Amino acid sequence: MALINQAFDTLDAYMAFFGNEPIPVLKHTVKELQTMREQEESINGRTVAALVLSDPMMTLKVLIHIEAHRKARQNHDITTIERAIMMMGISPFLREFSDLPTVESQIEAHPRALVGVLKVIGRARRAARYARDWAILRHDLDVDEITVAALLLEVTDILCWSFAPSLTLQVYESQRLDRSLRSSSAQRAVFNFSARELQLALVRQWHLPELLISMMDERQIQNPRVRTVQLANSLARHTAQGWDNAAIPDDLAAIEALLHIGRESLLHRLSVPHEAMEPLLQAGGRPEGALPPGV
Repeated sequence: MALINQAFDTLDAYMAFFGNEPIPVLKHTVKELQTMREQEESINGRTVAALVLSDPMMTLKVLIHIEAHRKARQNHDITTIERAIMMMGISPFLREFSDLPTVESQIEAHPRALVGVLKVIGRARRAARYARDWAILRHDLDVDEITVAALLLEVTDILCWSFAPSLTLQVYESQRLDRSLRSSSAQRAVFNFSARELQLALVRQWHLPELLISMMDERQIQNPRVRTVQLANSLARHTAQGWDNAAIPDDLAAIEALLHIGRESLLHRLSVPHEAMEPLLQAGGRPEGALPPGV
């Protein structure tokens, strides 16, 4: 698989590159899928779905595959992994995804990038857990859709670590040197586009379901489902290094407003460490501070 060593000038150039490259998944995912093939008779769809949902890139691959092989008579989008597996059947699914490229092989010469991508995947998993819990609390109509959208919100960052490790390292290094530098500004300085701009272009190129695309679009933040996904991602990002990030009180205030829940109940629900509880109880926060600029 190829790497991007120099930024492209246009979104179309990025679209063309990613359109021609197979999406890698975690080595653990490949090993587990192989094990499932060997134990096919005792595997159910929920078990397979749980594995897929532990890997954002595998989740993305499945949704792209389902859309690419959409039958003419299919008049509705498949927006959850369990439904996708049910539509394909477990045996065909395991055969289809039996030989996949891995993230670890893709960037084995870039150990710092591997650390970076694993951190982002961990962040995406945490965001998906938050979003799922909040969707249940909100009695959302389809909790699984919210889970998938939250998991996929980080895929462009994962793709950039996987296919442009040196450039992505520059983005993170510039933010390390300037803690006030916004992610989008750092990304544009290096890639000519922000991760969100690139992501919205990619998900449309891949023809992902419109419902999932809308939930990943921060411009629709007034929609409670979109807000659930965006705030879950924001909190997962801000707590990546612990619970003392200055942006966390604003996140908490916005989540409280979304869920109609008190600060103490929310902190317990988030399993916040004991030593961080009291400072966060007293921290206040502005809900609007957690929203995208201009909202």
